[in-house]
Amino acid sequence: MLKENTNQPKAKNVKDNETPEQMINRLVDKAHDALCAMDDFDQEKVDHIVHQMAMAGLDNHMMLAKLAYEETGRGVVEDKAIKNMFATEEIWNSIKDDKTVGIINDDHERQLITVAEPLGIIAGVTPVTNPTSTTLFKSLIAVKTRNPIIFAFHPQAQKSSAEAARVVRDAAIAAGAPEGVIQWIETPSLEATTALMNNDRVASVLATGGPGMVKAAYSTGKPALGVGPGNGPAYIEKTAKIKRAVNDIVLSKTFDNGMVCASENSAIIDADIYNDVKKEMQARKVFFIKKSDQKALADAMYDPKRGGVKGPIAGMSAINIAKLAGLDVPADTKVLAAELDVVGPENWLSAEKLCPVLSVYKSKDHADAFRIANDLLHFGGLGHTASIHTMDDELATEFGIKMKASRVLVNTPSAVGGIGNIYNEMVPSLTLGTGSWGKNSVSHNVSSFDLLNIKTIAKRRNNMQWIKLPRVYFEKTSVRYLDSMPGIERVFIVASPAMISHGYVDKVLGELKRRPNEIEYQLFSVTESDPTTDTVEKGTQQMVNFQPDTIIALGGGSPMDAAKGMWLFYEHPDASFFGAKQKFLDIRKRTYKLDKPNKAQFVAIPTTSGTGSEVTPFAVITDSKTHVKYPLADYALTPDVAIVDSQFVETVPAKTVAYSGLDTLTHAMESFVANMASDYTRPLSLQAIKLVFDNLTASYNGDIQAREEMHNAATLAGMAFANAFLGVDHSIAHKLGGEFGLPHGLAIAITLPHVIRYNFKEPMKLTMWPKYEYFRADEDYAQIARYIGLTGKNNEELKEALVQKVIELAHSVGVTLSLKANGVDKKHFDETVDHLAELAYEDQCTTANPKEPLIGELRQIMIDEYDGKGVEK
Repeated sequence: MLKENTNQPKAKNVKDNETPEQMINRLVDKAHDALCAMDDFDQEKVDHIVHQMAMAGLDNHMMLAKLAYEETGRGVVEDKAIKNMFATEEIWNSIKDDKTVGIINDDHERQLITVAEPLGIIAGVTPVTNPTSTTLFKSLIAVKTRNPIIFAFHPQAQKSSAEAARVVRDAAIAAGAPEGVIQWIETPSLEATTALMNNDRVASVLATGGPGMVKAAYSTGKPALGVGPGNGPAYIEKTAKIKRAVNDIVLSKTFDNGMVCASENSAIIDADIYNDVKKEMQARKVFFIKKSDQKALADAMYDPKRGGVKGPIAGMSAINIAKLAGLDVPADTKVLAAELDVVGPENWLSAEKLCPVLSVYKSKDHADAFRIANDLLHFGGLGHTASIHTMDDELATEFGIKMKASRVLVNTPSAVGGIGNIYNEMVPSLTLGTGSWGKNSVSHNVSSFDLLNIKTIAKRRNNMQWIKLPRVYFEKTSVRYLDSMPGIERVFIVASPAMISHGYVDKVLGELKRRPNEIEYQLFSVTESDPTTDTVEKGTQQMVNFQPDTIIALGGGSPMDAAKGMWLFYEHPDASFFGAKQKFLDIRKRTYKLDKPNKAQFVAIPTTSGTGSEVTPFAVITDSKTHVKYPLADYALTPDVAIVDSQFVETVPAKTVAYSGLDTLTHAMESFVANMASDYTRPLSLQAIKLVFDNLTASYNGDIQAREEMHNAATLAGMAFANAFLGVDHSIAHKLGGEFGLPHGLAIAITLPHVIRYNFKEPMKLTMWPKYEYFRADEDYAQIARYIGLTGKNNEELKEALVQKVIELAHSVGVTLSLKANGVDKKHFDETVDHLAELAYEDQCTTANPKEPLIGELRQIMIDEYDGKGVEK
């Protein structure tokens, strides 16, 4: 790093008796007028102005280079000329197509519009090392973004920097920019620079200079873009092209006499090629000093007490540095090299140099080279630049990952590689951020995009809707699809004991035996009415041992849900029940996402008419430890094939018909009023509702045709809620059923009248879903009532008619709608109702309810359910 100049002149003001603060306020007033004037500029006008600035800077690149050298005595005139060309030609080419005015992106599909606005007045601080090129660069990116800039130039480069600013300012004004667009402090002083950076109307500080000035910029309490020191290592690995690598390093170290902060400071060379590289370096006029001369060189170059190289060293030639150190070197020496084996203050030659001096290290292997490079970065170069010369792409990537440098350059001269665009595709810049490692706010090459406020106009848009369903085969005897379904050789059947005793498993096996190929099968019998994690674990282990290619779930919701759980953990042994049970707002964005199955296809054959599990991504599993029911939901749990064959429901017990039928009705009603209901799901819901009201009672009484209709109704309702989801009826019923051992369909039915009345009322908390534009559950329930032929003078009467119709239907199938009448102990209920209300709120089904429930509201629904308030006499 270059030492700060503490001998800056005291402030002298253009106007007599003007303090630095008054002088800065005068410049800021003029800049503010320019800011307001440019507010109405369009992109075309801005681009025209910046183009003319770039042309003017390019036209004067040699004059400015000579002026900078004459004033500072640093570097190489020809290289300064190249820097000025880079700061105009390359920068203009990079930013010319950038949208920096008004609307810069209009994403119609996502309804997002981004608008560019200037930051405001910029304070520009420039260094002595690159006085004209940095001024040109900062002027171009400031005006491109409609930001007026006021410069504080380094006092040792005031004349040349001011001339560079004058060149582009005059071109800008001639092209239509306001007069105050580019200004500068005419007489440099620490007081004036401090006043500029801390002026309340200055929006941001763009600081390039020594660490003290950059730190001051970051201490202003406003956004600042600064740089950090560089101590970049260059690793020449044993597979490198030696001639190219040495050429790059010598080119880089001699470019403007090494003043670019990205330049190599040390070369790390693999032992295998060390002698060859050293020989090539010497051929390219790199002079290796004696070990005994290292102290003299370090003493001449560094001020250890204050840190960094002494002021005159930056940009000094290798010959003059050698003379300063009292060393005798050949007259054609380009670079001085010192072979070191330590990094740190024990030998200051391992620090940043800013001149054509190179420290050289021999590495035993890759690991040793990485260690040395890392040590060098930590000794004053964190976050800046590192480079590697190698033909091993994987090693280059590994080096890039390991190094704490914002720029990792491969097979590139670092000085011109680090500033971008000539040897690589990095953004061209003369302000190189070093990230948090170097105490910077950015870790990239700074350009016009850093000088913009980007505001976003976010228009309301409806979430992309979707319908996801398995292949569905229906009608009586459709189980025959199994004899032609492709890909079946090893079958794992999950069924309840009743499926065996009723002969239903034999029907499935009979169809499988018709296949032209031999099949093997195993049977897992689910004995629980609500599958548990223990059952799932046992079945999964059996699956893993058998390795099926097809899973057939035969039965009601319990076998199907259990089989889904087994399928999940068979396919993905590392899957987490904890993760799978987590709640989500949008199933496509869930935090814990399940991978798609790839080992087995899943066939669901329902033998009850209620759960709809055969077509849904849901599986309700009870935690064996807590006894809490969790609805797992992920599209990975959706069966591949559903066979809806009514022959399997002809002998279902009447009570099961009742409970499953009322579950179907609730699925259909909840999915119709859900906030995610759509034009694709509502017809399915309505048809299912009508089929239930028309057929459930007859089905309960044994009518075979009615049972077929109910079977179709259950699947239609499943299709609807698989895509529109459910609501708090299921949230509550899951928790009541788990706590008190109630059949799911019974808990659902007891809850339904209360939830209809609850959802019908204006909500305390509105639900969130863009497609759900306003609360409409009252209208939706009224529409259901009208669809099934009920009448009423208004929505309230229609809703109450619908509630009474539900009560009548439940009574017609022998269901009493209260917890008390179904054996729930009052003391047990009172002790657990608060906790159950919280669990219900956390249930996955809650998120799609047409109004967001409060926990207290869910608790009140449960309390009303206990005695059947307003439902049972």
